[in-house]
Amino acid sequence: MKGDANDPKALIFEAYQIEGITKPECRTIFLDWALSLPMEQDTGQTLRLLIAQYVGDNPEHPMNDVMNEGLAGMATPRRRGGWRSRSRN
Repeated sequence: MKGDANDPKALIFEAYQIEGITKPECRTIFLDWALSLPMEQDTGQTLRLLIAQYVGDNPEHPMNDVMNEGLAGMATPRRRGGWRSRSRN
């Protein structure tokens, strides 16, 4: 099955069709989905659209948590570098 611009490989769609899918399996699918998006695509906006599309009809699905965690992780900037970046002057 071919997806759309928000889900090119229809991975998120298929995840919601799998009965008894677990959260770790959803994380694997989510990672594959994220890697399948074009670099220029706004992943945060795309994720918000997918959440709006799927969460309301599937309130207990584990993919809901995974997508919300992904969105929250994008909003929290992480410090890059370490001792090497601080020691270069």
